[in-house]
Amino acid sequence: MRTSKELRIFSGIVAVFLAAYLIPFANPVIRRSGMEALLMLQEYARQHVLFCLVPAFFIAGAIAVFISQASVIKYLGAGAKKVVAYSVASVSGAILAVCSCTVLPLFAGIYRRGAGLGPAIAFLYSGPAINILAIILTARVLGIQLGLARAIGAISFSVIIGFVMHLLFLKEEKAKIEDALVLPQEEKARPLWKTAIYVAVMIAILVFVNWGKPGSIEIKTMQGQTIVATRAGETADSILYKLNGDANVLSVSKSDVEHVSYPASVYTAIYHARFYITGVFLLVLFILLRLWFSKAEVKEWGGSSWSYAKLILPYLFGGVLIAGFLLGRPGHLALIPSDWISASVGGNSWLANGVASIAGAFMYFATLTEIPILQGLQGAGMGNGPALALLLAGPALSLPNMLVIRKVLGTKKTLAYISLVIIAATITGKLFGFIVGP
Repeated sequence: MRTSKELRIFSGIVAVFLAAYLIPFANPVIRRSGMEALLMLQEYARQHVLFCLVPAFFIAGAIAVFISQASVIKYLGAGAKKVVAYSVASVSGAILAVCSCTVLPLFAGIYRRGAGLGPAIAFLYSGPAINILAIILTARVLGIQLGLARAIGAISFSVIIGFVMHLLFLKEEKAKIEDALVLPQEEKARPLWKTAIYVAVMIAILVFVNWGKPGSIEIKTMQGQTIVATRAGETADSILYKLNGDANVLSVSKSDVEHVSYPASVYTAIYHARFYITGVFLLVLFILLRLWFSKAEVKEWGGSSWSYAKLILPYLFGGVLIAGFLLGRPGHLALIPSDWISASVGGNSWLANGVASIAGAFMYFATLTEIPILQGLQGAGMGNGPALALLLAGPALSLPNMLVIRKVLGTKKTLAYISLVIIAATITGKLFGFIVGP
């Protein structure tokens, strides 16, 4: 055991030495890629760690400490009824509508607590892929056909890929069922409804603090013109730039804009009040902790949450750095030119769909950013089939996501999951391109 640890340390030292000795840091491309890696890490830290990952770590810690293993096994275990297990997994993942990294602590929590591989994978895929707002915006921005295909594909994938993973590792799943049969009956420390309310309040905090910007903006000009345009994660400036290429819209410059706002709706009202709503739920959480939990339990919860942070954050940060170095942020060049990808995804060939699936799987997409990225790629000649392939593989996977999944599931299961997502996205993209045309 000690020899293995020392070998890993030695290998790490050698790797750092070779990188320092051989990488041509003076090369402008390498320097640009290194800066992109750091900028992407900064962007990730600012946009995802405090409001996304930190609440997710506390929810995962609560699952591990306060939700009984017997309950998890009953509804999500390898021996649970398939209809119940996959329905619960896919629906609960879809309700959260988190990105591919925020779902990881929650996935690790339910899997380590006894969930079967299939339902756990269904949850892992559905969280980032079945994002209702993203699907609606896809239909509005990229067309109803692509939006509908994304919805059907994402919902189907979560169940199909989870069930195939279950079949691929059936021997291990059967052993898990046998182990579950001999587990001692756990004593209930408190009523289930109290635990459910406590976890639901934390999920509400996660959902509302990350409530996305409305899908449309209203631009009023000095000339009295009112433009309502689909936002899809873009700024008002970028929308103005696009609108100026539309013959049906008057030429508008930034200096012509008098006011930018969001059209009134319930969604918009929640967006403007999201921090107040989050504050109310935080207050409720503190009250519940004082009334229902002892200091020892709160300390155990904090320790469990910290263990998930230690497990996941180093791999996430390392993965973001690597992804930034190789691919850069959307719209910025790094080591791999974006032109290579856009030039490879035209038409509806198997190669085009495969490249789109692989590129989507390794790139990191913040929530909703895949839509403006696809707009640019389609403008550069990307086919409908590859566009759907990227939408099905991209939001559910990323290089940082893969590194953490490997830590939780191991290399073999992780490679199987990645391969299934890429293969399924490629085949679905090819079929969609065949039906609707390239």
